[in-house]
Amino acid sequence: MKKFINITLVLFAALFIFSCRNDDDAVPEDVHEHDEIGKVVLKLTNKNDAADVQTVNVISGVADAHLHLHQGDTYLAELDFQIKHDDHYHSSDEIEEEKDHHFITFGPANADIVVMRATNDIVRTDGQKLGLRTEWKINSTQSTGKMNIKLIHGPTTVNQNYPSATNQLGQTTGGETDVDITVDAH
Repeated sequence: MKKFINITLVLFAALFIFSCRNDDDAVPEDVHEHDEIGKVVLKLTNKNDAADVQTVNVISGVADAHLHLHQGDTYLAELDFQIKHDDHYHSSDEIEEEKDHHFITFGPANADIVVMRATNDIVRTDGQKLGLRTEWKINSTQSTGKMNIKLIHGPTTVNQNYPSATNQLGQTTGGETDVDITVDAH
């Protein structure tokens, strides 16, 4: 009988200890899963020739093509950031859903490309346009022309009008670079 009482007391104590456990001691769940962007699709459509559509896929920093830009033309540029799921990629709505936590900058090199954020671009609550949809006016390019595109996460400040209101390459302070790609553009 004494053995039965000891077992009962041990079970009762264990039940009491686990029932009094504070939920604050539980390991918190990661409420925001941050998916890694594995592919960027850059699509340019010539405003003067709707048949002139160019698409470059950049996977893990490697572009599958380069852009053939015509001096004097303007292109509508669209960016699609994609996440890898199993063996395929799918578009991420996270950039638009968290627009106030993202900003895109552009950096042409060896090319005179004027970037304007499009009227149908996503507008952040601070009034700055995100940069998913832009227009590129090609003044000139060289055979070594390139366009660098960065997606910044959590910038402290953003300025869509850098270096000017008529050339909106964009500038940020703070934050982390989620995507940094360079595409040949000549």
